[in-house]
Amino acid sequence: MRAGIVGFPVAGKATLFSLLTRAPRARTVSGTRRGMFAVPDRRLATLAQIHRSPKITPATVEFVLLPALRQGAAGQTENLAAIRDVDTIVHVARAFISNTAPSPFETVDPARDAANLDLELLLADLAVLEKRIARLDYDRARGKPEAVRGERDLLDRARQFVEAERPLRDALSLEDRRRLRGYGLMSAKPQLLVLNGEEAEAAGRGEAWPDVLAWNRGAETRLAAVSLGIEAEIADLPEEDAAEFRRDLGVEEGAAERVVVAAFELMDRSVFYTAGETEARAWLIRRNTPARQAAGVIHSDMERGFIRAEVVSCDRLVECGSWDAARKRGELRLEGRDYPVQDGDVLVIRFHVG
Repeated sequence: MRAGIVGFPVAGKATLFSLLTRAPRARTVSGTRRGMFAVPDRRLATLAQIHRSPKITPATVEFVLLPALRQGAAGQTENLAAIRDVDTIVHVARAFISNTAPSPFETVDPARDAANLDLELLLADLAVLEKRIARLDYDRARGKPEAVRGERDLLDRARQFVEAERPLRDALSLEDRRRLRGYGLMSAKPQLLVLNGEEAEAAGRGEAWPDVLAWNRGAETRLAAVSLGIEAEIADLPEEDAAEFRRDLGVEEGAAERVVVAAFELMDRSVFYTAGETEARAWLIRRNTPARQAAGVIHSDMERGFIRAEVVSCDRLVECGSWDAARKRGELRLEGRDYPVQDGDVLVIRFHVG
């Protein structure tokens, strides 16, 4: 899973990137930066204890930090190019006032910033769509058949939505967006809006900015409210002190964890586990992925030679205390290739490759 962090100047996106990846904070960021976030997982640690696994490998999410956006700036498309390769967009929008870090705009307005980013994405998509449509029309005029049936009509429909300033994530069906995935259309990607607000709003849900609350109601959008300034201070504290500080703020989890949870929900992701004498590991998949395809996430041979999966939920396994105990209590199930793997499942894949 890969997420792209974008935002206008002095919004806090570099701070969020630092919190997620534990990379050193920097006042200015030029170019694209990449880092990994290891997803905290209490279930995985417990599984490792049960199996006495010496190695623990958590699920990871790759974050890509893009240079600051400037509304209508030349070269903006090039700055946004890295978004084509991400699964979801994380837009950090400024929702705080500071005299020491003045906003580049006259007012602080996260709804305006969200609309401006969408406009930049739509402009980039329009260029891609017009170029491809022109190529298809050229080929058609020369008598060359359409390689993908209905591609020209779908592209033209997408162009009409873009020209009407409708992001494709809302305008097109999931199936149509899958058909156009190869074009890397930016407005078709799910988007998480991260409101970077005041300390008093650290435990809120964005109520101070009602114009953006609709982001939580969209099928392909989500909203997360955080205070990255105070989170950066907490990150430098010992773990026990940090936990107490968050309790005082009324925040159960750090900003990094909340952003990742919101991204998981938006991308319909879940985690399954494998555990044994050598390693306990968490694997990220799309929710309800068939067991055979989930096996392929571990290794292609497992998918190719899939026979069956032995499955038990992590919670049930922990209650039983061991794999053998889970089997004796009837908690262990044998599932076939089409079984939809659930969040928290622990799998043993049986396979044979001749």
